Amino acid sequence: MPSSSPAQSDSARPAGRPFGQTHEVTNQAEPLVGYDAFAFDHALSAAVEREGAQWHAEALSRDGMALTQPDVVALADLANRHGPELATHSPRGERIDALEFHPAWHELLRRLRHEGLHALPFEPSARAGAMAARCAGYYLHGQLESGSLCPITMTFASIPVLLNEPDLFARLARPLLSREHDPRDIPLEAGKHSMMIGMGMTEKQGGSDVRSNRTRAHALGAPGRGGAYRLIGHKWFFSAPQCDAHLVLARTEDEGGLSCFFVPRFLPDGRKNAVQIQRLKDKLGNRSNASSEVEFLDAYGVMIGEEGRGVPTIIEMANYTRLDCVVGSAALMRAALVQAIHHARRRTAFGAHLVDQPLMRNVLADLALESEAATVLFMRLAGAFEESATSGGALQARAWRRIVTPAAKFWVCKRALEFTGEAMEVWGGNGYVETGPMARFYREAPVNSIWEGSGNVMCLDVLRAFEREQDAAHALLDDWKTTAGAHPALAGALSSLVAMLTGDPAGREASARRIAQQLALCAQGVLMAQHAPQAVADAFIETRLGDARGETGRVYGTLPARFDHAAIVTRAFSA
Repeated sequence: MPSSSPAQSDSARPAGRPFGQTHEVTNQAEPLVGYDAFAFDHALSAAVEREGAQWHAEALSRDGMALTQPDVVALADLANRHGPELATHSPRGERIDALEFHPAWHELLRRLRHEGLHALPFEPSARAGAMAARCAGYYLHGQLESGSLCPITMTFASIPVLLNEPDLFARLARPLLSREHDPRDIPLEAGKHSMMIGMGMTEKQGGSDVRSNRTRAHALGAPGRGGAYRLIGHKWFFSAPQCDAHLVLARTEDEGGLSCFFVPRFLPDGRKNAVQIQRLKDKLGNRSNASSEVEFLDAYGVMIGEEGRGVPTIIEMANYTRLDCVVGSAALMRAALVQAIHHARRRTAFGAHLVDQPLMRNVLADLALESEAATVLFMRLAGAFEESATSGGALQARAWRRIVTPAAKFWVCKRALEFTGEAMEVWGGNGYVETGPMARFYREAPVNSIWEGSGNVMCLDVLRAFEREQDAAHALLDDWKTTAGAHPALAGALSSLVAMLTGDPAGREASARRIAQQLALCAQGVLMAQHAPQAVADAFIETRLGDARGETGRVYGTLPARFDHAAIVTRAFSA
């Protein structure tokens, strides 16, 4: 009986195809590696110069090239496929609460630390523009991997808080500012070269409402600032548990309000502090990083800041972490954008490259506008953070920092969710599988929107900041009017924003999201008008704030045909 699958004879085999091979791999984009992520980002490189960080451009270009090398790109996949593992006890039954990370995690932290992204603006040798330089570098690393940014962000944000505690900071300055990553889980006094600091704010019953926290702090000696305490309670999100110390909130016996405490991983005598890790969080994304639930069982802590003023103390930290949420989301958008453009330039369908097909080009151009607007916004915020700290609290800089930052955190982080989903769709089925980067970008996108205050918290913060900073707010709005005068759509949107901010206070809270959205879009519109090519700025303003907004709807890829979509895509990424 003849076989139902007869072997093919050599004479019948197609030329050039080995025996048994069913197909050749064609029409698949090669991995995007080996390009300068800084030099090819025209919006970023221009903003670095504009915000006074041109002295750091060479280092950024060097890092931008290093971060796209194949062996470095592989680190992100390895660190996320092999997440942290918790060992609560030693083989002998001792409580150790040890965490084990893949070597890729430590290499990512080594690179972040080497570039000074944990402390650059606070180094003794810091130059003007250091905040912008640091945010630009953070943005480049955020395009590679997001989880490793978490402990770097918290360490960075802790420094301005600890600077207000001179005695404590004097003991921590060397390991805190060190550019060396030291992964050893040992006390600082045992010779550890560097340290990381985490946060423990939220509890089961409260979440963002930290004023409902129940953790108690009992004085071991003289109470008050600088005093030693024992803490009893829990934290529902404790990030990252392997850090050398954490800043936490707890209530003292004699004070109704919350106080802030510095809780080290090791006691002064070298023993492990009584902070027990209950479990690691099983998260949607951010899998390379450890987040945990912990209990304090007479844990040792030192009060920092004034007693009962823990929330204002920790808000200073949150101001910096919220900026990093904006930068991190902008980084995810940029990473997804360049991957989508790269794929579209190399993939053909229906007889043409995807990038040459009008509808796909519209999608890519729309994404490019969104990404550039996010970039110029976080870079202006970076500059304002530095200006507000060094120029006696300049009104406009204060407004950018205090009022626009929470609006940007709300808006840019929200946009990243839809953005990464759209970019994933450009890749089609290839984007939906874990063998490429797009699925990881998509899973990472929600965390910045949730962490450090979710959307509603940010929008209410915008309203509170506006009320507290009236002079600064009006100085900034007046400045924006100068730019808006040349752009009718922007001028109209700005007038609408002013009306919402100065209208009936009773209706503001219910409209807080609308106000925050309008504030962020106006800020982006002003910056695009000031710094982007006119055609790019016009396309953004008209489709986000003008009459064309009605034509574009709520999905990417609905830009009116009158805009030069190809030119916008080329500007976004020309590698």
